[in-house]
Amino acid sequence: MADNKNIKFLSSPKIGRKQKKYCRFKKAGIKYIDYKDPEFLSKFVNEQGKILPRRLTGNSLKFQRKIATAVKKARQLALMPYVTDQYK
Repeated sequence: MADNKNIKFLSSPKIGRKQKKYCRFKKAGIKYIDYKDPEFLSKFVNEQGKILPRRLTGNSLKFQRKIATAVKKARQLALMPYVTDQYK
């Protein structure tokens, strides 16, 4: 029988674990998402200009909706493009 002290791992056993996603807005206490800041909103948009879903960003439903409306307002005011080949 092998002791736990003698077991050596080739890689870290934490590699398979994923960190729990959290809403960065709740953690930071942000209440308003400004649609006039396209650099900030570009974090929630992929290279083609599509809004990233909640399961990828980790935002709560409330803030995901606010991000979606802010991105749509920024697009309408021509601060962000609707569709591009390579946005980032």
